[in-house]
Amino acid sequence: MPATVCRLAGGSACSGPWGGVAIGRTLLYTSVERKQGGDRMRTLSQVLDETAQRFPDRPAVFYEGRMIPYRDLAAEVDRLAAGLVKLGIAPGDKVAIWMSNIPEWIAAYFAIAKAGAVVVPMNTRYRTHELEYILANAEAKAVFLAQGFLGIDYAGMLGEVRSRLPLLREVITVGGEAPGLRPYGDVLKLGEDEAAQAEVVRRGKGMDAHDCVFILYTSGTTGHPKGAMLSHVNMAENARQITEVMRVSEEDVFLLAVPFFHCFGCVMGILGAVTWGAGVVPMPVFKADEALRLIAKHKVSVLYGVPTMFVLELDEQRKAVAAGRPYDVSSLRTGIMAGAPCPVEVMRGTMEELGCNVCICYGLTEASPVITMTRFDDPIDKRVETVGKALPGIEVRIVDDAHREVAPGETGELACRGYNVMLGYWKNPQATRLVIDDEGWLYSGDLATLDEEGYVRIVGRKKDMYIVGGFNVYPAEIEEVLFTHPAVQNVSVVGVPDPVMGEVGMAFIIPRDGHALDPQEVVDFCARQIAAFKVPRYVIVGQDFPMTSSGKVQKYKLAERGRELVASGQAQRLEPRKPAR
Repeated sequence: MPATVCRLAGGSACSGPWGGVAIGRTLLYTSVERKQGGDRMRTLSQVLDETAQRFPDRPAVFYEGRMIPYRDLAAEVDRLAAGLVKLGIAPGDKVAIWMSNIPEWIAAYFAIAKAGAVVVPMNTRYRTHELEYILANAEAKAVFLAQGFLGIDYAGMLGEVRSRLPLLREVITVGGEAPGLRPYGDVLKLGEDEAAQAEVVRRGKGMDAHDCVFILYTSGTTGHPKGAMLSHVNMAENARQITEVMRVSEEDVFLLAVPFFHCFGCVMGILGAVTWGAGVVPMPVFKADEALRLIAKHKVSVLYGVPTMFVLELDEQRKAVAAGRPYDVSSLRTGIMAGAPCPVEVMRGTMEELGCNVCICYGLTEASPVITMTRFDDPIDKRVETVGKALPGIEVRIVDDAHREVAPGETGELACRGYNVMLGYWKNPQATRLVIDDEGWLYSGDLATLDEEGYVRIVGRKKDMYIVGGFNVYPAEIEEVLFTHPAVQNVSVVGVPDPVMGEVGMAFIIPRDGHALDPQEVVDFCARQIAAFKVPRYVIVGQDFPMTSSGKVQKYKLAERGRELVASGQAQRLEPRKPAR
């Protein structure tokens, strides 16, 4: 099969299998892969530049009373890229971003890419140990840094570890000045240098859309995070396809409370909006009431969030309606609910009460990130019960533990292949080989079914499944049932040890405001609707869940808590009072 070579910026070329494993600094692509990606092989800077040329006066960003048009955003990106070049940032160098959702994040994102460097987004909740590991592992030469966020002193933390980071030459600070840190405005001033500007143009002409432009560290529950390497094509084409399904145009305005350091924020959000000339309203910290106020103020038409965010927004709007002061959400048109299993009741409420015709997306960082997506014209049952069909140029199959394809409707692990599959894990070929095979299939670790029409239904994470008396139980199915309970606001189910059944379910539940929950009644409620072995035997009522900064429930922490409660005898084991069918 004829092949073309994909380069990691600053790296050399080599040969290997189709879609093969990125060994060190290279990855081979075939002409088939290029065809699957379509004819829009654009770099990130080309996406922004083309939009700024088409819509120079359209709003790009709304933030704290400011409106930044695309003309000004593109000009700032050009100066910032030239400033990085002036500071000695070379093609392939890694430049980190450690800031919350602010306009400077967007400018830095495109500027780093335009300079031919590689963006390393960093979680805003990182502490010293994580900070040092990521910057050292990525071999970062520079970092864009906010002074602090949510009480975390970024500058102080970096000061503690900087002496152990010999490759880190530049720390560019936003929102303040401190000794040893270079102000963001100074880098913009350096970017006025004509020679640096000419070098940016020269690099752009030699840039390949298959170069690595992004290393996003996945937040695993064990071991060190792994850096997923994504190319311009991975990100730009995925963002275009997602937002094309949503029929986004320059008339749309996105509210982005999902973090920019996550693919949901920077690919599906920022890049998706910029692709079509839409506006972005960044939200550094998610608060449901503030989100609804921003929707009304900026006439937001596209709303993104994990299910928990939509649950809280629905709850806030319901309280406002009951008080006779509903928020004006009439501008909402569509959005995306993703990042965790999407309960049917939450999706219905979002569509009916917020007027937001949401799409459900499924994917993972290593897939750039979206693999499947529901469409507006899908039958309603498919829209609320599945995660849709694969995007164009992406193949999906469901396999058993030996990676053999299973029959339609059978449960197995979801695998995908196409333009969206990452280049590999940075400096970790062994981990790459565990998830990408020699034929280019990426194995997700998620259990799913695929019907004969091509619709995918996510059953749960392989690692989340537990076994009750020899029967496999998938928490997502039980959570779907519990979300229909009128007093349940949020729920997460995990497996805990049981001396008789091996494992049983434990449901952690957050009740709606003003509602009391009786654990026994919850067990009985489940018993009327699902098989006996699926009914949780423990119900823990609380006020919050341990969450990641991107809004996902940290199930492993709940599982640890559940095991502790069972072992200490603090949790009461319950049986249904009525026979379960």
